[in-house]
Amino acid sequence: MAQYLAHANPFLLLLALGLYFVAVTLNAVKWQIVVAAQSMDISLRNLLVYTFVGLFFGNLLPSNVGGDVIRAYGLARETGRNEAAAISVLVDRLMGLGAWFGTAIVMAMLATATLSRGDELEQVEMATVIAAAFFLFAAALMFSRRVSQRLKRIFNWGPLRRLQPMAQRVYDALQVYRFSYRALAINLALSLGIVLVTTLVWYAIALALGIDVSIFYFFLFNPLLVFVLLIPISFNGLGPKEATAVFFFGLVNVPAEMALAMSLIFHVVVVLTSLPGGILWWRERALAPA
Repeated sequence: MAQYLAHANPFLLLLALGLYFVAVTLNAVKWQIVVAAQSMDISLRNLLVYTFVGLFFGNLLPSNVGGDVIRAYGLARETGRNEAAAISVLVDRLMGLGAWFGTAIVMAMLATATLSRGDELEQVEMATVIAAAFFLFAAALMFSRRVSQRLKRIFNWGPLRRLQPMAQRVYDALQVYRFSYRALAINLALSLGIVLVTTLVWYAIALALGIDVSIFYFFLFNPLLVFVLLIPISFNGLGPKEATAVFFFGLVNVPAEMALAMSLIFHVVVVLTSLPGGILWWRERALAPA
């Protein structure tokens, strides 16, 4: 990676870094949309702080879930509405996953139709479709009023009875989004925008390294690479993401060492972008009363 960086175009690498900052900002904006649906009046600045802090801690925690927990904690601490804060993060994540799943299915089909090694790609396509089906089923169950009513009966049982008020608040927070069509549609559109921007980050890094591959393939592979980040088997996807990048870009004749370097540099971009979150967290911690 150091060898490739030594000969890389620094302006294109800075462009990649700037584009990732744009993606993080878009993530905070789309989160604000679903937070507003819960009637929580939170500034975009504060949500951006929680987003950066979540991104920072996401480097040290498995998958992207750890960063979401940090975001929910920050919002809950400010508003005092723990359940509504957690549900806003959950719904924001679900809409983002919906955009990535939808894009990944389309791209997996295109990859199968346009690239060689069809048997392996058909397996990727099948895995993507199955994962998307489970996602849609789980989301439908979560928002189902009938399922929620049945689950509420569990909290009539002795030891769980004390949790009834919290369960009711969770139920109420979820039901807010049953008819928040405009908020969910805007959030989904912004999620698709993040897919676009992060694809351009990959492409800018490739150009900086002198990798001559059509941008079309970056749109094909980026949504599929994101699935690896969802699997909680490594810190922030480091390792499995690189192996997946080597496989996919190998399909379009990118040498393994170049694909590996590109993926590692993408990871460096993510880490560098997250550093303001560490500074903001430390500053807030230093200013907190003893």
